[in-house]
Amino acid sequence: MLNSINNAKQNDQLLHRDIFEEDLIYQCSNFDVGEGGGVETYLASLFEHRPPEVSDRVIRSLKNVDQSQFKLLHLHSPDLLLQLTGECPTVFSVHNHSLYCPSGTKYLAGQRTICDRNFSYLGCSWGKLVDQCGSRRPLKTLKELQITHQLLDALKKVKITFVANSEYVRQELIKNGVAPEQTVTLHCGISIPKITTAPLSLDIHQNHRILFAGRIVSDKGLEWLLKTLIHTNPQIQLDIAGEGWERPRLERLANTLRLSNRITWHGWCDRNTLNNLYEQCFAVIFPSVWPEPAGLVTLEAYSRYRPVIGSAVGGIPEHLRDGETGILVPGNDIQKLADAIHDLYGDYEKSRHMGEQGHALLMKEFTMNAHVNNLRKIYAKTIAEFPSTKKIYSVSQGK
Repeated sequence: MLNSINNAKQNDQLLHRDIFEEDLIYQCSNFDVGEGGGVETYLASLFEHRPPEVSDRVIRSLKNVDQSQFKLLHLHSPDLLLQLTGECPTVFSVHNHSLYCPSGTKYLAGQRTICDRNFSYLGCSWGKLVDQCGSRRPLKTLKELQITHQLLDALKKVKITFVANSEYVRQELIKNGVAPEQTVTLHCGISIPKITTAPLSLDIHQNHRILFAGRIVSDKGLEWLLKTLIHTNPQIQLDIAGEGWERPRLERLANTLRLSNRITWHGWCDRNTLNNLYEQCFAVIFPSVWPEPAGLVTLEAYSRYRPVIGSAVGGIPEHLRDGETGILVPGNDIQKLADAIHDLYGDYEKSRHMGEQGHALLMKEFTMNAHVNNLRKIYAKTIAEFPSTKKIYSVSQGK
């Protein structure tokens, strides 16, 4: 994967020449190609498994570019929607909620509930200022509201294919004005780790370790997990792999709860370290309280034969089969989460079987090869349905 990342970055530097190879599909993104967050990791895998008709170059801006020369454009960044001219077939991968939610979270932190509103200036202003959804700084709030309005106005005009990474996200697009026939659900895929992990062994199960892997921010639910840990068997140890602005506060909370001797804060982990942590746990905890659009953590756990205990929010239930590959629990429910952890803590055979079931599901439905094959079908359909007489529908950014 590293060579694919480096090649994509090097070729990206050549794009200022505005010379493109004909009859190729180009990825367009302001996200970096790498192993930072979910989108970055996804793009890295996409380049690693790219078919021959897809260029290894990334387009970061479509301004002043003759878009009629492309076989197809595949957009990943919302702002690029505002630069389309409609001169070639286009698909847009919707990776998160930023097209229709000013804060990008769909989560009301003040009420600890998922937001069910469609975008509106009044409703979203109330959500930010009263319900504590995202930033509450006035100037930033106003800018986010304006950008979301522009994007929603644009996506209702452009005749492109919107590829949602979960049915949850697809339904949110439709609720916010995108024509259903312009949308399709394509679940994420991942690259299978080159380092093979064995199914859960009894020795590993008796280590009594659980793993949280992700950004340490409020909507990832780590506070909920810490408050749950005090209600679980004292033998259970928690490994935390990740960094984020909430870490200092949550470390203080862990000290207050007298959990310091049961938690190891690993910080940001490279691929090998993270793989070792997956290998040493009997279950992966995915306690997000915001509606995760999809979440790659579930698939990463499956690739290591580990069951997942996850929140029944957003797109997570579309990857996690409750009772088969893991256990779904209601968000912010301490008792249900503690019960689920104890369930797998006390049952080695169940934990191993769920991990094996998860791995089988991954290999059947969620590998990157399967994802790319389905993506190529979407490309072909979008190209076939593009009108031969190209009608320019350029989207203005407005003032």
